[in-house]
Amino acid sequence: MQMGSHHRDALADLLVWRRDVRHFKADPVAPEVLARLRDAMDCAPAVGNARPWRVFQVEDRAKRQAVLENFKAANDKAAELYCDEKAEAYRALKLSGLQEAPVHLAIWTETAPAEGAGLGRQTMPEMLAYSTVTAIQTLWLAARAENIGVGWVSILDPKGVKAVFDVPDSWSLTGYLCLGHPADTSDTPLLHRAGWQKNTTTYWEIT
Repeated sequence: MQMGSHHRDALADLLVWRRDVRHFKADPVAPEVLARLRDAMDCAPAVGNARPWRVFQVEDRAKRQAVLENFKAANDKAAELYCDEKAEAYRALKLSGLQEAPVHLAIWTETAPAEGAGLGRQTMPEMLAYSTVTAIQTLWLAARAENIGVGWVSILDPKGVKAVFDVPDSWSLTGYLCLGHPADTSDTPLLHRAGWQKNTTTYWEIT
């Protein structure tokens, strides 16, 4: 299939409008939309075709609450790194949509998959986690095309989250995502709007 300029333009729009969403409406995400997002992840590249990502759609209220408490504790600890005005600015940031988002996804990397027979990861085993990240990014862009927002919650103690889900020892937490219909839409990152930091220029050198 030959790609045309309309594909390029559509992708450019998705990249610009792909924002980390933390304010969600309570409306549920349709099952058929979630099915399409799952199918999109199947298109992601993976080292040695190992496809190491493992996804939990978290519906259990107790598990959700445990993750929320984990976040609150980790967030309080992170806030201690800052002083004075920066500390105040940090605490004013909304850094997760855990309480509002209708869909929670806990995404793990299987660090010892049989699939792929070790191809491509002997010298860089971290390629497995990178593969999971590409699957998350693929889901993220597909979600934006569905007008679904995604927020990646990184302020978590992964050991604590792992204990909540009782996953195999070989599984490593790569991402905890909140999904839902955005309460508002903007092509300006939230951290820009909050005055925390604007984008730096991509380092790209010819050598």
